[in-house]
Parts: sequence; C-alpha cells; structure tokens
Amino acid sequence: VQLVESGGGLVQPGGSLRLSCAASGFTFSVSTITWYRQAPGKEREWVAHIANAGRSTHYADSVKGRFTISRDNAKKMVYLQMNNLKPEDTAVYYCYKDNYRGQGTQVTVSS
Repeated sequence: VQLVESGGGLVQPGGSLRLSCAASGFTFSVSTITWYRQAPGKEREWVAHIANAGRSTHYADSVKGRFTISRDNAKKMVYLQMNNLKPEDTAVYYCYKDNYRGQGTQVTVSS
C-alpha cells in the first residue's frame, strides 16, 4: 500500500486549497479512503471519508459545508477540496487506507 499526499501550502483565511492523495498497491476502487489531520500538540482528527465509487461521503462537523471529498477510481486518486479555510484548519493532512497512511501534506492558514 502506498499513499502520497500533495497540494498543501500556505493560504490566507477564506482561501482554498485542493489536496490530492495518489494511491497504489491495493484494489483502490473498492476501498474506503479517509482524510485525517493533526495539528501540533493535538490529537489526530478525522476529517472526511469516501467509500468505494464515491457513493458515500461523510464529514466532520468542523468541515461540513466547506470541504468536499471526491475520488477518481480510474486515476486512483482522492481529493479534498477545502474552501473558506480557517486558521483552525492548520494541520498536517493525511490520507489513510485502513491503518496505512502517506507522509502527509502541511496546510497552514494564516494572514
């Protein structure tokens, strides 16, 4: 299993970012992929997940209405579109498949 996150960066409050998770080494189309985040000194926080074929998505209350998770099974990619970003969204974002995760991508929201 290999997961590689990308797309993080520094953005001002109210801005947007699109995170990507490139997957390989498993049957992607039937797998649930989850985004978590972890801020310094805080526990890991579940953000969203998407079930196979994208028929089922779920979001944490803290991001509902601002973040959208999607997938492209042909490309073995999962995306997290993040709009109206807030300073409290600052964290390292990871995509998970079961207990496997990538190296993470840093998102910093600051003016």
